[in-house]
Amino acid sequence: MATAVSSQNTSSVLDKINNSRTSLANNEQTFLKLLTVQLKNQDPLSPTDTTQMTSQITQMTGVEQQLVTNDLLAALVGMNTGTGLSEGVNMIGKQVTATTDNSTLKDGKATFSWSQPGGSTSLTVEVKNAAGKVVRTLHPDDQKSGDHTITWDGKDDSGAQLEDGGVYTIAVTAKGADGKEIKATNIKGRTEGVVTAVDNSTGSPQVIINGKPVPIDNVIGVTAVAANSDTKTDTKTEDKAA
Repeated sequence: MATAVSSQNTSSVLDKINNSRTSLANNEQTFLKLLTVQLKNQDPLSPTDTTQMTSQITQMTGVEQQLVTNDLLAALVGMNTGTGLSEGVNMIGKQVTATTDNSTLKDGKATFSWSQPGGSTSLTVEVKNAAGKVVRTLHPDDQKSGDHTITWDGKDDSGAQLEDGGVYTIAVTAKGADGKEIKATNIKGRTEGVVTAVDNSTGSPQVIINGKPVPIDNVIGVTAVAANSDTKTDTKTEDKAA
C-alpha cells in the first residue's frame, strides 16, 4: 500500500515538541533560580546535599536529548510526505485500482470488499444507491472469516441492468450458527481509472481518478496503460499490497 503522511499531522507533532521544549525551558529556569537561592541561603555548617540536584539536572538533560530525537523523527515524517507526493506523480497516466467509501458502476459492474471476524451461516449483502435505497440483495456462498470481495453485475432485483455512472454502497449482515450477528468491518467500494493528476492541497497527497480525488494510501493496484488506448491495459502490472 502506498504511504502518505499528512502535513497537518506533521504540524501537530512539531507543535507538541515545541510546547514541550517551552515547558522544559521554563521549568529549567525556575529550577536554576531556586537552586541559586538555596545555595546562597544554605547553612555553612550543614551544606545542601548535591546528589538530588545532580540527579534533577541529569533528568533535564535526558529530556532535552529526547526532544532532539523528536525533532529528527518529525523531519522523517516530512520526508515521508514528499515521498507520497512523488509516488503519486509516478502514477500519472497509469490505470489504478483503489479502495473508496463507495463504488461507481462501470462497464456494468462494481466491486466491493469487507472483513468479518468469524465464519457465518447466514450472509446478506445489500447494494444501495446514492439515495440509500436497496437495489439488489445478494447472498454470497463464501461465508468464511476474513477478507471478502464481491463483484456485482449491475442488475437490480428485477433483473434490469442499471446504467453506468451510478454510485453505490453495500450493507453486510452476517450471522453465526447461534443466530448472533457477526459485525462486518472495513466495508469498502473500489474505483478504477487512469490517474490524471496529483493534488496535495489538503496536505495529504491524493491522485485524481475519474475526476475525483483518492488518497494515495488507498491505491491497491497500478497497471501500465497500453499505447494508443485510453481504456485497455497491457499485461504489465505493478501490484501493490492491499
